[in-house]
Amino acid sequence: MPSLVTWFDPQPAAAELPARMPSPFDHGVHPLARRAAAALRAQLAATAGAWGLDQPGGGKMLGVLVVAAADGRVGFLRGFSGMVGGRWHVDGFVPPLFDERARDAVWRDGEDELRAMARAIDALAASDERAAADAALADLEREHAAARAALADDHQRRRAARHAERARLAAVPPPERARQEALAALARASQGDRADHRRLEAAQRARRAAAVARVDAVVRAREALEAARAARSRELLVAIHDAYVVPAATGARRPLRELFAPAEPPGGAGDCAAPKLLAHAFRAGLRPLALAEVWCGAPPRTGDRRDGAFYPACRGKCGPLLAHMLDGLAVEPAPQYGAAPVADHEPAVVHADAWLVVVDKPCGLLAVPGRSGLLRGSVLTRLRRRDPDASGPRIVHRLDLDTSGLMLVARDAATHAALQRQFARREVAKRYAAWLDGEVRGERGTSELALRVDLDDRPRQLHDPVHGKAAVTAWQVVARTAVAGRPRTRVALTPHTGRTHQLRVHAAHPAGLDAPIVGDRLYGRDVHDGGRLQLHAEALAFTHPRTGQRLAFERPAPF
Repeated sequence: MPSLVTWFDPQPAAAELPARMPSPFDHGVHPLARRAAAALRAQLAATAGAWGLDQPGGGKMLGVLVVAAADGRVGFLRGFSGMVGGRWHVDGFVPPLFDERARDAVWRDGEDELRAMARAIDALAASDERAAADAALADLEREHAAARAALADDHQRRRAARHAERARLAAVPPPERARQEALAALARASQGDRADHRRLEAAQRARRAAAVARVDAVVRAREALEAARAARSRELLVAIHDAYVVPAATGARRPLRELFAPAEPPGGAGDCAAPKLLAHAFRAGLRPLALAEVWCGAPPRTGDRRDGAFYPACRGKCGPLLAHMLDGLAVEPAPQYGAAPVADHEPAVVHADAWLVVVDKPCGLLAVPGRSGLLRGSVLTRLRRRDPDASGPRIVHRLDLDTSGLMLVARDAATHAALQRQFARREVAKRYAAWLDGEVRGERGTSELALRVDLDDRPRQLHDPVHGKAAVTAWQVVARTAVAGRPRTRVALTPHTGRTHQLRVHAAHPAGLDAPIVGDRLYGRDVHDGGRLQLHAEALAFTHPRTGQRLAFERPAPF
């Protein structure tokens, strides 16, 4: 088999090689990996149409792995995530990680089976029986509506006649006995109308139940087939995962499922560019030096990737795999953002009384202790140390680790509950300052992009108009400038909802402001000026739950 390595020409000097392999989870990219990615993108430029990368949603995550051969030559391998045009193999790119014969033995028949079940599901949805059942139910609903309307008109005429008769009896009363008999007859007529209505409703319920049961029978048949297909798909996924045996630099090999145990591997695990590249390097006796993954082409439907931008390896799919595969190599540790020391006097107190505290949280300090245990210092723990005899501060709302600014903390349970109700009713006003990497079109507007978590790469959030939760942000341009020839826009951001990473996604997304926040390690472009996330909660206003006074605080951004 011909070598898949593209050798650098000219060869890099020894000083250009990394002393240790950079972490695949670092947002930074080694210069040699950049050089390899540029060569890859130049190659794709000549054949972009064949891959359909520029079609809406057609972009692809590609990867390059800088490697050294036993004779000292340095080059790079190319890889892509998943498939391209329905193919696992493309000339010049590394092959998939899995054992193809074992996978094909499971998937070929299994894929046909799943496709047949999908066709049956679609057929049920579009069947004549379903159409007839839906039409019969719709006809019945129209018939029932007409019958109810006709009865209501009849009852209205009869009520008017009874009202007129009662008025006549009151105006010219007959003998008392006759009057009582007439009133009793009118009452029986009213009761008869109500009985008519009950009989009609009962008859309609019985007929409608039969029509609904006919529709439900078709729906249940489809749901049963969908459940069977999902179960069969899970069975096949288990068998497919068994075809993945993951190599490490040490020579050890472990089944994919073992690396994720006791959890199930996520869909697509092992098919990203990074594990493919490393596995091929080990097979070919090449030493990995630097890895980079770059998005090429149009953004995905979620809009969270940009052409030409580098991205760290995802932790959901690739975290357990790469930890195993890189064992035995000299690799830089994965970055722990926010691990830089924060001064002991932080956070600064802006306001304090018997019921609540407003603080100015610095960048790099958590709101509450981290779950992983790696970062324990937080606003909560530091306030508790300062006031150990109090009933205990309670965080009312949170700021991201990388975000600075005003935070509200309650000093007792009743105040905490009252303030949270204000947040739930959107009675708390917040404003953020941010520098964005790019030129924002327009001077003000509103971004409304529903968000959900990226299940394969937590804590990243995705725009998902179907399954996401509503998120609304108002924005206004404050200033425009340029840094190193790149435009930057300073904006004021006012969130009307409080979703995780809402401002960061709304800034970065093409359907939002299309300009990520400067220094954003999750959603930003490949721009690294050594600075922090340029996002600061500069204004906060709320009603004091005990005094009823409207309080407003401002703290200017430190950038």
